[in-house]
Amino acid sequence: MRGSRFGALALLTVCALVSGAGGAVAAPPAAVPDGIGLQAALDRVRAAGAIGAVAEVRQGDAVWRGSSGTSRLNGRRPAPVDGRFRAGSLTKTFTATVVLQLVGEGRLRLSDTAERWLPGLVPAPGGDRITVRELLQHASGLPEYTDGLLDGDAPRDRFRTWTPAELVGRAVKDGHGNRSLLFPPGTDHHYSNTDYIVLGMIVERVTGRSYRAEIDQRIIEPLGLRDTRLPGSSPFITGPHSHGYEPLEKADGTLVPVDYTTVNMSIAGAAGEIISTTADLDHFFRTLLSGGLLRPAELREMTTDTSGDGWGLGLEMATLPCGTIVGHGGGAPGYRTISFHTLDGTRQVTLDWTDWGTDTDASPAALALMTTALCPS
Repeated sequence: MRGSRFGALALLTVCALVSGAGGAVAAPPAAVPDGIGLQAALDRVRAAGAIGAVAEVRQGDAVWRGSSGTSRLNGRRPAPVDGRFRAGSLTKTFTATVVLQLVGEGRLRLSDTAERWLPGLVPAPGGDRITVRELLQHASGLPEYTDGLLDGDAPRDRFRTWTPAELVGRAVKDGHGNRSLLFPPGTDHHYSNTDYIVLGMIVERVTGRSYRAEIDQRIIEPLGLRDTRLPGSSPFITGPHSHGYEPLEKADGTLVPVDYTTVNMSIAGAAGEIISTTADLDHFFRTLLSGGLLRPAELREMTTDTSGDGWGLGLEMATLPCGTIVGHGGGAPGYRTISFHTLDGTRQVTLDWTDWGTDTDASPAALALMTTALCPS
């Protein structure tokens, strides 16, 4: 989602990096030596304002996992290193993968218009020209549907169930009639969660099944992502997890933390509802980037920035001193996540932290940890 702290995290990630430049049981992976200071870097995320932070770093076959801080505000129990969290906009990469699988199967084309599959969905002038590619790359011009629905990252009605059609309806219409596109399709770039809500609807129209069912069957189940799920209207995070908090402004202007761990994320849908872990997300990206989920042509499309704005198809792209990295940032009420990887998937870092929207910002420390992990000196 965008227009909020967790929507802005994706662009913060890209801008900061660009400017900064069931068979036999497998043996456990070797440990990544912590000579590069990963635990110290994770502790700095905590010191910068996070309640708790967890990370997984992979370098080839070696892995490092760490935790800093606590699972609750003012609590004593450490943040669980294997804890589940709401990964927000990382959902977009899962959705994009399914869309590109359908392209590879010949059931969908990147040049197809949304109008072909969802007639009349976008009534604004030019809306009938929006293509699947433009939706994947945030070049559709569609306005953001979250305007007026959030206080910061927190849904104003946290237990309401939203349908995709309702969400898109908020983007394309207002109290005065049809809303205009922000720009003609394909002429500019504007991060919009609406793009991925529409893509989820297209997946359903093409396959006859919900995007949740397709992600489950095509990605989660084959990869054995046992701690990853799309909760739909269920507001709960099951299994080990840290709690997420959002700020509530009192009458005197002071902010107090409110536990937002339980929330109906149908408001984010195919753009941001996923629950996962650092290990599952690294497994997903490693499989994706090594060609285990997409054919070569579609993987090239996904990992190519044709816009010049640091975006592939469902992926953010940036350049570090050690080379190009790809991944996505995300956030949901109380949770912030970044997951970035070298193009061959051999070096990886996924980090999640909890905070509650105070004036402190752990994002720079999180990005510093990511650079340390991906570009060890």
